[in-house]
Amino acid sequence: MMIGLIFAVLTGCLVSLQNIFNSKVNERINTWTTTALVLGMGFLASFVIGFVFEGEQLFALQNMKPWYWFSGLIGVGVVTCLVQGIRRLGPTYAISIVLTAQLGTALLWDSQGWLGIEKVAFTTNKGLGVLVIVCGIIVFKISGARKKATA
Repeated sequence: MMIGLIFAVLTGCLVSLQNIFNSKVNERINTWTTTALVLGMGFLASFVIGFVFEGEQLFALQNMKPWYWFSGLIGVGVVTCLVQGIRRLGPTYAISIVLTAQLGTALLWDSQGWLGIEKVAFTTNKGLGVLVIVCGIIVFKISGARKKATA
């Protein structure tokens, strides 16, 4: 479990850092070029690292459901929407909303057991947890608006 926690924290840090880098790239070029650059570099890095560590097993794609192949298309939406959200809202506010939406969506999918995910019961505490995060984002946004108004 500890290794899972470490990976989850590391992922959160890397995603936030990547989003900031992506928004900086997007300041110089358009969104679609940014998306192509980010996903293209990700493909190359994944391919090389995967081939080094897994060899020919990298190409063993049997027993995969057809709709899983569309994950890359979802990635295009992720990068494009994130770059636009960060440009319009700023990194902290945009990423806070993204993480809350991600948590809410994961909770919905878990509680429904969609796409073969093990079904996890929805509880009031889980719903309240997401609501507390949403309230935190609202407080964050309101406090930022007050600071701008007084400045």
